[in-house]
Amino acid sequence: MSDALNELATMLELRMGDALVSHEIAHGELTITTTASHLVKMVRHLQQDESLKFSTLVDITAIDWPGRRKRFELVYHFLSMYLNHRIRVKVPVAEDEIAPSLTAIHPSANWFEREVFDMFGILFSGHPDLRRILTDYGFRGHPLRKDFPTTGYTEVRYDEALKRVVYEPVQLVQEYRQFDFMSPWEGAEYILPGDEKKEAAK
Repeated sequence: MSDALNELATMLELRMGDALVSHEIAHGELTITTTASHLVKMVRHLQQDESLKFSTLVDITAIDWPGRRKRFELVYHFLSMYLNHRIRVKVPVAEDEIAPSLTAIHPSANWFEREVFDMFGILFSGHPDLRRILTDYGFRGHPLRKDFPTTGYTEVRYDEALKRVVYEPVQLVQEYRQFDFMSPWEGAEYILPGDEKKEAAK
């Protein structure tokens, strides 16, 4: 499998030139990196080249790297059912940068791109209907950004007196706790059943 992936990476290097920024094979999968300006060209080539035939867009997601100059990394997964190959395409995107939509090439990108927009706030040019898909229309912020608070900004409840749904700022009924994920037995003072017999025998 690794030989086939190396061959595929070499082929893309020769045919795509500057559009291919880098490539890596890890855990039996090929990951290539391109730029937002070359994304459409790269994806068309992956889909239409007879020796590749990556005809299925499996998923689109993103990663938030707040410390990087290009804060986000779009991640696309493609499948070639004809050749039984998978490929991952990564695209670094700055916070104020707009990525091109793939809906003209892969109609399935429609909802994937809406989800990425909803969760990360990344915009896609050429998308036919870029609006939230998982959160409410009045939702503030983008939940999968690293700087989004764990508690969120607002909470929703049904008000019986007003007979409608109301939005209110989050009010915690107790102080927000930080969990250290230690074992529940660590640091605890407890006596297990039978321990009293050991103490009595001393």
